[in-house]
Amino acid sequence: MKSLIIFFFFSIHLFAGIGVGESIIGPVPVELTSFSAKIVGSNVELNWTTATEIQNYGFDIQRASSAKLHILCWENIGFVEGHGNSNSPKHYSYIDQIQNVSGHFSYRLKQIDTDGKFSFSDVISINVSQILDCFELCQNYPNPFNPVTIISYSIPKASNVNLVVYDVLGNIVKTLVTENQEAGNYTLSFDAIELSNGIYFYKLQADEFTAVKKMLLLK
Repeated sequence: MKSLIIFFFFSIHLFAGIGVGESIIGPVPVELTSFSAKIVGSNVELNWTTATEIQNYGFDIQRASSAKLHILCWENIGFVEGHGNSNSPKHYSYIDQIQNVSGHFSYRLKQIDTDGKFSFSDVISINVSQILDCFELCQNYPNPFNPVTIISYSIPKASNVNLVVYDVLGNIVKTLVTENQEAGNYTLSFDAIELSNGIYFYKLQADEFTAVKKMLLLK
């Protein structure tokens, strides 16, 4: 029996894909399952996970500030080496040291194959500013979405955080966060490629704080 390899791509932010002198050569057989950003002190910490990798040379980390987004001016700020070939989850992280700088920043990954082929991840954004003095769960964007959307929240103190997605019947369909987190602003992507069309809810619990938002998946 022939084996089947499924190639996974984030594609919600088409505006972020192509810059001057760039091209996408694909497909690239690396399954990216999560990509998130959070503020740690005066830095931004990026975290991402792959489910499988084939000939993965590594990742260029690219950043654009709010002043540059309208012309898609991305800059390489670092590189993280890949694991080559793997059929088990691999976790990556990168610290963007943007001390004494505030504003709206966007990030994406440029995954590079060992033979030079590459593909971009979805774009995630984070606002680097003073940490809010209250808990907040933001509305996801885009909404409606297909199949990836961005969820952001803020916690003003170290808390035990749980962020869970439910269907309309109250069944848990995805646990996004379950850990102790430091005070900060957090942004992550939710991939609903395996879910059916319809209304879903995401619920944030952080110590004594609870908030719920509604989102719509349209494929």
